[in-house]
Amino acid sequence: MGIDDVIEEVLSREGGYVNDARDAGGETNFGITAATARAAGYSGPMRALPRELAKTIYRRRYVVAPGFDKIADISPAIAAELVDTGVNMGPAVAGKFLQRVLNALNNQGRDYADMAVDGIAGAATRAALTAYLAKRGADGEKVMLAALNGLQAERYISLGEARQANEAFMFGWLRTRVA
Repeated sequence: MGIDDVIEEVLSREGGYVNDARDAGGETNFGITAATARAAGYSGPMRALPRELAKTIYRRRYVVAPGFDKIADISPAIAAELVDTGVNMGPAVAGKFLQRVLNALNNQGRDYADMAVDGIAGAATRAALTAYLAKRGADGEKVMLAALNGLQAERYISLGEARQANEAFMFGWLRTRVA
């Protein structure tokens, strides 16, 4: 699965125009908030946000900027998980999840060095992921995906606990975002 396929999946999962008063993100279209669309130069009504612009925003902000396009060269499945998590929680959160799991799985630094948990999938993160997958193979990829989903689920629950209005979205988040 390529990045374009990942973006298409995100677009289909996010759906079209939504303006739910309970959503702290406010008005969205294709999962893109008004603030994000405005930051990308869009000035029209959110209901009319072009699909192609949404795809461009996803690629720039949620794939390239955090370095997930380079993660896709190492593991398309892990990159797809990071992009999806990044869209819903912010790319830095997704990147930090990856870094935390890699640090926890490095066998006390014997397999590869710990890295800073900064949310950017830079050279150290990519080198660690490459080393991890070289050692653990297909099972390692499955374990990584399970760990990333576990962190994502925990964050959703924390969001629901912290803001009662988020409980309206909890079932859907866990159903569609946590595999």
